Amino acid sequence: MSLQKLAKFVKDNNVEYVDLKFTDMLGTMHHITIPAEDLDQKLFKWGVGVDGSSLPGFTRIERGDMILLPDSETAFIDPFFEQPTLSMLGNIMETADKITPYSRNPRRVAQDAESYLKKIVKGANMIVGPEFEFYVFDHATFFQGPDQAYYNFESDEAIWAPNEDREALGYKIPYKRGYHCAPPLDRTYNLRSQIVTLLKPVGVGLKYHHHEVGGGGQHELEVKFQPLLKMADQSMLIKYFIKNECFRVGKSATFMPKPLFNEPGSGLHVHQYLANAKGSLFYEKGGPYKFSQLGMWYIGGMLKHVDSILAFSNPSTNSFKRLVPGFEAPVAGTYSVGNRTACIRIPGYQHDPETMRFEFRPGDGTMNPYLGYAAMLMAGLDGIKNKIDPGDALDRNIDEMSRDEFAKIHKLPLSLARALDALEEDYDYLLEGGVFTEDLLEAWVKLKREEVTQIRIRPTPQEFAMYYDL
Repeated sequence: MSLQKLAKFVKDNNVEYVDLKFTDMLGTMHHITIPAEDLDQKLFKWGVGVDGSSLPGFTRIERGDMILLPDSETAFIDPFFEQPTLSMLGNIMETADKITPYSRNPRRVAQDAESYLKKIVKGANMIVGPEFEFYVFDHATFFQGPDQAYYNFESDEAIWAPNEDREALGYKIPYKRGYHCAPPLDRTYNLRSQIVTLLKPVGVGLKYHHHEVGGGGQHELEVKFQPLLKMADQSMLIKYFIKNECFRVGKSATFMPKPLFNEPGSGLHVHQYLANAKGSLFYEKGGPYKFSQLGMWYIGGMLKHVDSILAFSNPSTNSFKRLVPGFEAPVAGTYSVGNRTACIRIPGYQHDPETMRFEFRPGDGTMNPYLGYAAMLMAGLDGIKNKIDPGDALDRNIDEMSRDEFAKIHKLPLSLARALDALEEDYDYLLEGGVFTEDLLEAWVKLKREEVTQIRIRPTPQEFAMYYDL
């Protein structure tokens, strides 16, 4: 959007402030607000100064001065600000000798991944369509101290909610029976629709929303496909809108993969394909499962590098509490047609050649979408470049396999530590085209190892139950 169009947009909407948003390495959104009068050409040339040393994984204090350059194409009116506020997403830039893209800026990684794709597959775009699963609680508290630790979540619709609740009118969702449940069991349908309505002006298209399996307030919002960078931007905004609208009505939303013991976890399944002006490059009428050779090579690359991909698609210690058998969670490093226990699923219901795709199922909402989507693309492109054969599809339920059969299947890492080990052993494909950089990967592993340590050194209530009396 040109500065002239922005100025008209500001005037037409009586904008008083401009809010600039950006994402740090871990996938957390930050913002800074300036007066609308400062929306001029200088803002897009010189940006706004930020302290990079205060952001996890970015830079040291002696080199902390960085700038935030807004992207005018991302402009929208932020519905959560009381004063009329124009919001834009932006890029963190270095300022040493001249303003240059910062290697650890996640949005830069997604931009460069799109550029690299066009060098490998001429005229192609990566098209992405995520499924956002999340819990909405009526009350959420947690605390960790040296002498006590607890978490407490309440959901009025859950079967385990107190019966004395003033809203307990007999409608409670039984354990693991929340999938597509209808009102009055589903109490949050109006809230989901309101969130989607707010997202329309941002360009987010809805495929559908519904209650998910978890009876304690689990929901899903699936959106229409977009190219990599645009969908990464939208992914950050979708989480922002969901969390803020829930907060505005007195509820709490979380994308934490496994907030509740023995309840279904929340994933971020990523449907994806490569496309040109004619449609999906993964379609071939006579190919296996109607997939083209290029599409099969792409899957082969993702399966080859899947363990290291998980360091970005499942970047929390909590991620691996979700990836366990028995909850439709993907635990096998294989592909399938319709089998949801495989990490890559070719949907059995798809019939449109223009959107022929597959679904990468392990990911979850703790993913930084700029890094996660880019890592998936880089693995797929490595498969295309090296013509990696994915082998035969696994179309059996691994939960029903014998121990000997299961032993022959590649299993996904069981912990974040294992995924980080895999990344340290397998990362060359990410460096191609300068998309990821070694300093970014080193900073990422360091940050995530620190998270692993923070969990490793703390006792849990279950450990007291198991070991206190020994």
